[in-house]
Amino acid sequence: MIEIAGKPFDKSTFKPDEKFQKLILDKLISDNATHSYLNIGELKFELTYRQNLVASAAAMSEGDARFETFAGSQCNPKYWTLTSNGGFLLRKGVSPADAILDIYKNSGEYAYECATAKVIILYHALLSTIGKRLFDHAFQDLYLYSWHFDPDLVIDSTYTYHFIPGDIVYFDNPDFNPVTFWWRGENGLYMGDEKYFGHGIGIQSSDYIIEFLNGTRKPDSNIPAKLTDYVARPDFRQVSRLLHQFPLQNRKYLHTVIHHDTASISCNRYLQLLHHLYFEEAAD
Repeated sequence: MIEIAGKPFDKSTFKPDEKFQKLILDKLISDNATHSYLNIGELKFELTYRQNLVASAAAMSEGDARFETFAGSQCNPKYWTLTSNGGFLLRKGVSPADAILDIYKNSGEYAYECATAKVIILYHALLSTIGKRLFDHAFQDLYLYSWHFDPDLVIDSTYTYHFIPGDIVYFDNPDFNPVTFWWRGENGLYMGDEKYFGHGIGIQSSDYIIEFLNGTRKPDSNIPAKLTDYVARPDFRQVSRLLHQFPLQNRKYLHTVIHHDTASISCNRYLQLLHHLYFEEAAD
């Protein structure tokens, strides 16, 4: 369900800009969880950002970027420095927007694993939503590695099987074959119509992805892969405030990077590692 300024949303008073946004709106309304907004502008922002997330995932699926582990990561050195951990560090003096767009424009020069792919999609879709000027100002310290994200790209987590287009879900493969450890799971962006985009797999149904992962299990395994109820999504209300905070502060506290060297982990697992580190630092 949807609330605007603490009041139930009246669908008859609002018409989305695009047909696909209407489908997203209907999914928000039919959700048992409450989606709250201060004003209609915040709702419009979420609808637009979610639509752009699906479009960005579709564009990545059509590109030539390869699925790789961190050891095999590749990027265009014109825009990025490839770190020893397999991350992409934005070069000084380079436009963050141009660097993100290059991953799509010159996709054949790139290789990355599936968690990094989802963060790239989050940035690319946000760029489409807020525009180059604001994106360049907000994300001058881009570093692409697994689920590491900038503080202005706030990620929220929930547990539900009520997926909304633009949600990032996780297919878990607990009995994966160590020889193909990168198939321990798959981060999938929900495209709508029961389809998911997984980097290295493409846009497929959940049954297809589960069957694929089952084929990468240990020999004689009897523990099947499954679609979990964990969902990662932007905190749309928080991210929408970027539109009203220009010029932004030039300095901000960046999240610590967890270089775990484990391909294809969920956002949930990465956040657990991050929180564990913060708790350790607080205890010292």
